[in-house]
Amino acid sequence: MKNRPTLLRMRRAALATVMALSMPAAMAWTSKPVRMLVPAPAGGTMDVMARLLADQLSADLGQPVIVDNKPGAGGGIAINTLLAAPADGQTIMVTATNVLTEVPHVLKTSFDTMKDIRPLAAVARSRMVLVGAPTLPAKDLPSLVSYVKANPGKLSFASYSSGTASHYAGMIMNQKAGMDLQHVPFAGSGPALTQVMGGQIAVMYDGMVTSLPMIKAGKVQAFAVASKNRSPLLPQVPTFAELGYADVEFSNWIGVIASAQVPAELAQKIQAAAYKAAATPKVHDRMEALGYEPMAAQTLPQLSQSLRAEYERNGQIVKAFNIQP
Repeated sequence: MKNRPTLLRMRRAALATVMALSMPAAMAWTSKPVRMLVPAPAGGTMDVMARLLADQLSADLGQPVIVDNKPGAGGGIAINTLLAAPADGQTIMVTATNVLTEVPHVLKTSFDTMKDIRPLAAVARSRMVLVGAPTLPAKDLPSLVSYVKANPGKLSFASYSSGTASHYAGMIMNQKAGMDLQHVPFAGSGPALTQVMGGQIAVMYDGMVTSLPMIKAGKVQAFAVASKNRSPLLPQVPTFAELGYADVEFSNWIGVIASAQVPAELAQKIQAAAYKAAATPKVHDRMEALGYEPMAAQTLPQLSQSLRAEYERNGQIVKAFNIQP
């Protein structure tokens, strides 16, 4: 496996190429102020990411990029605001994919992800990681599975909300490993992690962004990362796939979306501007510091295809496990 410095050099070289290729298109996007919707309150990680991109876009475009927080209804308020605006590229949205691929399967929404939304740029990814209290006697995934089986009906797993990837991962792992961890949903990662750190709940399937600081501080231990390949942010932690649980693969990307009515040519220009902003050292390094992994640029068709695959897979999981909000 390549070491972390080598991976970082490769990633930055790729991002530098994106910057060079996208600069002319980015400059041609708009000569007016831009409204950037965020489906979360000010101060959270998604808001921080949005403002990071907004500041760089503003500098690149020479126009104000105004962040407009529209939390509520699982992201529905922000999306409805986006869809109600003219499809002229002056209103865009920064969001995580869970708003588009998880929420619609468990909450009634007034939008259709696959018909109404055009994904423009996936700039960074947060992988799912299984964490537990350092006081747990199990110190790796195989011993955790054995420990749970030796204590039937006594242990539980936390999620940051019902009907999310944090919930899906626990249900699939229970099924594949023959465990009976009971699901305990929370309203966000913070309170769930507090219970895990205190030992009241055995483990949690959480996003890397919120768990990474706790892992580094030794407040929780990481058992496995839910992806095919190891995370450069936690290279010492094995993946579920390595340990025989390839179906436990979950991550969310965060990026820029627009109404599906935005013309393709304009969408490509916005995409180029977004990737250029994300590739600057200031934005790139800050994303990593937040626990995100910067992503390589994708074409509009590639993004639409990956979004559809994630949306359809999540729908199948919700039906298979009869998951309720």
